[in-house]
Amino acid sequence: MVMQELPEPRKTHVLVRGQYDRPGAAVQPGTPASLPKLTADSPPNRLGLARWLVNKKNPLTARVITNRLWQGLLGIGLVRTTEDFGSQGELPSHPQLLDWLATEFHHNDWDMKAIIRLIVTSSTYRQSSRVTPAQLERDPKNRLLARAPRYRLSAEVIRDQALFASGLLNERIGGPSVRPYQPEGLWKEIASTTNYDQSTGGDLHRRSLYTYSKRTVTNPTMLAFDASTREACMVRPSRTNTPLQALTLMNDVTFTEAARVLAERVLSTQLAGNAARLERLFLLTLSRPPTPAESSILLDNLKHQRSAFTRAPQAAAKLAATGDTPRQPGLDDSAVATWTTLSSLLLNLDEAISRE
Repeated sequence: MVMQELPEPRKTHVLVRGQYDRPGAAVQPGTPASLPKLTADSPPNRLGLARWLVNKKNPLTARVITNRLWQGLLGIGLVRTTEDFGSQGELPSHPQLLDWLATEFHHNDWDMKAIIRLIVTSSTYRQSSRVTPAQLERDPKNRLLARAPRYRLSAEVIRDQALFASGLLNERIGGPSVRPYQPEGLWKEIASTTNYDQSTGGDLHRRSLYTYSKRTVTNPTMLAFDASTREACMVRPSRTNTPLQALTLMNDVTFTEAARVLAERVLSTQLAGNAARLERLFLLTLSRPPTPAESSILLDNLKHQRSAFTRAPQAAAKLAATGDTPRQPGLDDSAVATWTTLSSLLLNLDEAISRE
């Protein structure tokens, strides 16, 4: 029924002082006076509203969409109050830029990929995020766009990039929602009488976009990184930094399994020596080679971990069997466990979970 109009439109009134039992003057469907009117061929219903929203004479929709895309890519919108373009929201920091982006969006017939490509190939997006004390004092929030942004990635991106680095990420497009790892009994304990039937196979590692979400019972891995509980629409995400996030990255089965498979991926390559494997691991997780100082520290740590797991074969076997993904044959438990700890360390670095 939500897709059908009532046979007789319901009468709507202004509520006196907002009280539902005190209807005032009757109102008719229409648009704000500051924006274009409905076209003559548009009925005064949801179909007419949909046409009005995407009409190229309407300046609002394109600006809202491009502002949200700018926020998603650069951390903060040109209009900081992304959820509010009204009189209570902030003015754009660069109004002419916002107008130009909206116009380009129109000219390209609402091509999302084209506008994203336009933003990410701009010199503004590609500049360094390094900041001088003078810049920080003058513009602490980077509203002048004098440097690239630096911010912690979203919950979904952090999970997806860990799966991608390990080679586990299932990039198939479309299909039903999936149910990745979650503590057993969580649904029933909080707000449900149904069981959480965990996905298997490739569905277990689909992109976070497809994760099944139950209102008030957000996946705890996502919740640790400020994912929405879906109790209200959240256009402008919050970003916190807590010790729980580091504990999640180092102990949650999703990231531990990703680290284990990443370790197997490095060990199975035809590389000679631990230094070459370490460089490969850095390229997969941080997109750069290690510095000499980093290599020295981490190779020493590798020897320490290998010695510890050699003396504790049961602990090595347990870590090397983390997750539902089958083990690669022919790899030693202690070697897999050793490189798993190193992979986990790199995935937990601030550099690995930040856009900079």
